[in-house]
Amino acid sequence: MKSPVTGVVALILLFVVIIVGYSSVFTVAQTEQVLVVRLGEPVRVVTEPGLNFKAPFIDTVISIDKRILDLENPSQEVIASDQKRLVVDAFARYRIKNALRFYQSVGSIPAANLQLTTLLNASLRRVLGGATFINVVRDERELLMARIREQLDKEADQYGIELVDVRIRRADLPEANSQAVYQRMQTERQREAAEFRAQGGQKAQEIRSRADREATVIIAEANSTADQTRGVGDAERNRLFAEAYGRDPDFFAFYRSMAAYETGLRSNDTRFLLRPDSEFFRFFANPSGRPLTAAPKP
Repeated sequence: MKSPVTGVVALILLFVVIIVGYSSVFTVAQTEQVLVVRLGEPVRVVTEPGLNFKAPFIDTVISIDKRILDLENPSQEVIASDQKRLVVDAFARYRIKNALRFYQSVGSIPAANLQLTTLLNASLRRVLGGATFINVVRDERELLMARIREQLDKEADQYGIELVDVRIRRADLPEANSQAVYQRMQTERQREAAEFRAQGGQKAQEIRSRADREATVIIAEANSTADQTRGVGDAERNRLFAEAYGRDPDFFAFYRSMAAYETGLRSNDTRFLLRPDSEFFRFFANPSGRPLTAAPKP
């Protein structure tokens, strides 16, 4: 028969074995790398994911992220080579390539971000300070970002950090300068608009004057042509009248009298103060238009 003390000792030994086994095993995730430290001194770096072993109780496991990390830099004011002030908003992407050097130099990601922010600001001032405003904003922006990344990568190598990319999100004038530039641009555009309106008004006046002159010439030519046509018609009418009179004077006299009746005897006013035996009514008394002869006295 076993003693109860033996069972207790066995349980204690089993518990100790479990604790020792748990303390000697650690897991490395795919997104991290692990630094094994023994009594404060780095022993090895594990970069492959999986199950690993360490000395229990004396080894410490420090996990370090191996993904690409973000560095958001606050807006900085930089003076370009042409003495123009710029507000630059930049950011960087980096990864930890040497976990041992990273742990020995900065120790943590927040401390690394603080150190990289200082280095990034210094690099921005060095590179952008040697370029003009136009080059920073438009012409050489890609080249300047590449130079900043190259400089920052060399300086960050001492911390075991590799710079993946550096980007300038925004580079613009300060707010006060922007308002002044905007006002100057607005004034210039208003001046150009006024000049264009004046030129348009001048062109419109020239076109209007030319149109009026052409209209006057056209109307004068039309009136001249109408007068000529009217003169030719009047001449033709007179010729026809003369020819008709030459052929039959009596018919011509009758025609002229009928035209006079049509003109004089209007529908709204037919009052005449004439004698009945007037020459005007000769065709009323005699169809031939000759005056009646007096009847012979008996």
